[in-house]
Amino acid sequence: MVKNKVTIVDYGLGNVRAFYNLYKRLNISVSIARTPEDLSKSTKLILPGVGSFDWAMEKLNNSGMLNKLNEMVLEKNIPVFGVCVGMQMMANSSEEGDLPGLGWIDAKVKKFTDTNQISELRLPLPHMGWNEVIPDYEHELFDNLHNPLFYFLHSYYFEPTNKEQTLACSFYGKNFASAAINKNVIGVQFHPEKSHHSGMQMLKNFSRMQ
Repeated sequence: MVKNKVTIVDYGLGNVRAFYNLYKRLNISVSIARTPEDLSKSTKLILPGVGSFDWAMEKLNNSGMLNKLNEMVLEKNIPVFGVCVGMQMMANSSEEGDLPGLGWIDAKVKKFTDTNQISELRLPLPHMGWNEVIPDYEHELFDNLHNPLFYFLHSYYFEPTNKEQTLACSFYGKNFASAAINKNVIGVQFHPEKSHHSGMQMLKNFSRMQ
């Protein structure tokens, strides 16, 4: 059986079709998972997400795929790429909700208003639009990307307990982790599927990761 190169987890939230169409344009094997059996064919996973933390966690918990996802990510070490709320779900918890997160990265999700600079600089929330993403160190996710801009839409940010798990930073009233990593688990706060050439290059890079 030929395994899919990239599988997008469809638990009812996120820009699933946008990711699917981009990979099709890149001529990279892609599928959409809606059952545990669909996940078992995967060699790469994308966990999208939009909306609120608790709503996303509730949808995933009710999807029937959570146990299989944990097996694929934590036991089989399948690379997984969380996007926006999909990244935030990888944390232990979020100030936006009460449900526990996946705990794939030791981190908390915090609201931007915990810093006075947001008010002093009169920055609107949500943080919406294009922003720089500056890698903390070289990583294959950023191959062939030079001073990239990505599209953001969020009011909460991801804060790893271990700062070495911050893969890239952006600035919005404060520096925050716009990408984080823990072994085979990677999360980005921005939307590569809405970020034109840079987003396509990053999605291509993820598909090549071992």
